[in-house]
Amino acid sequence: SFATPVTLLLACGSRTLRGWMPTLFVFAPLPALATALLAVNRPPWVFNEDRLHLTLVLDAPGAVLLGIAALLWSVAGLYAATYLRGHPNLGRFSIYWLLTLTGSLGVFVAADLLSFYLTFALLSLAAYGLVVFDGTPTARRAGIIYLVLALLGEIFLLMGFVLLASAIPGDSLAIRDAVAALPTSPWRDRALALLIAGFGLKMGLVPLHVWLPIAHPAAPMPASAVLSGAIIKAGVIGLIRFLPFDIPLPDWGVALTSIGLFTAFYSVAIGITQLNPKTVLAYSSVSQMGVVAAVFGMGLAAGQSSAVLAATFYAAHHLLAKG
Repeated sequence: SFATPVTLLLACGSRTLRGWMPTLFVFAPLPALATALLAVNRPPWVFNEDRLHLTLVLDAPGAVLLGIAALLWSVAGLYAATYLRGHPNLGRFSIYWLLTLTGSLGVFVAADLLSFYLTFALLSLAAYGLVVFDGTPTARRAGIIYLVLALLGEIFLLMGFVLLASAIPGDSLAIRDAVAALPTSPWRDRALALLIAGFGLKMGLVPLHVWLPIAHPAAPMPASAVLSGAIIKAGVIGLIRFLPFDIPLPDWGVALTSIGLFTAFYSVAIGITQLNPKTVLAYSSVSQMGVVAAVFGMGLAAGQSSAVLAATFYAAHHLLAKG
């Protein structure tokens, strides 16, 4: 899943190969699609066990989102090859596309704090290049707003991850161990606030949604498809991975449900007033992510882990429909 886009990324070092790279976009995510179909619930894969202990795992929610995201990336890549044919900056677009693709696929299988943060950061920062690709004043403005908010989200998550790691017994950095220790952590509320803020920003929850209606219209069409379809799902998988759904947390559940429902209806009210079709689609994505957040919130309030798979299915539906 990682080797294919990374190999293509390395091939971009050749000027000759760089010009042909968009024709290979359609193939880059296909190993991840095969992984989602064939490797779900297999034993974790651990890299550098003695030091970094980077861990990859594929459970049912991760497999659903990985497979559908890979499918969308493949179809969008096929379209990008035609959409950008003859563009003078095709090589630069290829580099940003493959970097973002690698991070987008990585967040669905990362099972420890370090690997999740690295893939999430790669996704967030590389997508800046897709937003500003056209080089217009509108695109550059959108890129600045996107980058500032992306970095803000990274700060929220880094602080939240530090609080999570400090509460884990021993030297483990596994997400599973962090979530298990979270309910009894003295920093529980602060960690939850930072995690919801960081992942909510990526999902586009109000009031941290402003980057999406600005970045979505500025990006080229194939980039808009993955921005609105696949990239915001990094926030969804983040909430799935890091919220303790097995233990009822009524206060936080009600808060997240309220944010989600307000986001869902507010975005419809604003979206129907927009004239740019891509802006309307962006507000539609914000609204649908509000519905997903509300499902997570109700599951968190009741301690019902079954909400995870329900929200995953809805998010996967949105991923395909919006793409």
